[in-house]
Amino acid sequence: MIRVVVVDDHPALRAGLQTVLESEPGIVYAGESGGDEESLWPLLNRVDPDVVLLDYHLPRGDGLQLCYRIKQRIPAPRVIIFSAHASPELMLPARLASADGLMHKGIGAREMFETIRRVAKGEQLIGEPSVAVLRETLARVPDEDRSIIGMLLDGTTEADVARTLRQDVKDVRHAVQRVLSTLRQGVPLAG
Repeated sequence: MIRVVVVDDHPALRAGLQTVLESEPGIVYAGESGGDEESLWPLLNRVDPDVVLLDYHLPRGDGLQLCYRIKQRIPAPRVIIFSAHASPELMLPARLASADGLMHKGIGAREMFETIRRVAKGEQLIGEPSVAVLRETLARVPDEDRSIIGMLLDGTTEADVARTLRQDVKDVRHAVQRVLSTLRQGVPLAG
């Protein structure tokens, strides 16, 4: 069974996803959050989900930053960022936030189930941004953070980045959060 938690600020969308997910064998709707961290962390600790469907645009927060913090949990659930604007411009920030998948909110039920199953098995379903999108996105990253971001996107762990650059892991994490905030400004906020 794949336990799924939905994080979205729209109650109707959460209710619809609950109905759809509960109809699929092998997938359990484990709970929901409107995106406020006061209810999210206790929920994650209580149900220990396999997959979190996380809205990109949360009015009281930032889905990318929240994804990054969720992925710091041990054990970390798999996270799929879902958005009405799941575009190539969102691929790099989603990868940097350690998301495991990127899914458009308009996806059909069968495709959604398949995405959840594949991500739960460990597949990375974000895709690679084009060279043009990559170049344009990285141009907005401060020079001092580019080497950190480059190493992380190549699969280097935060601990190894910190050792290589003779920095504290905490400093690497602050750089990632800074870059995520910068990159979020370049991606449309459609939920």
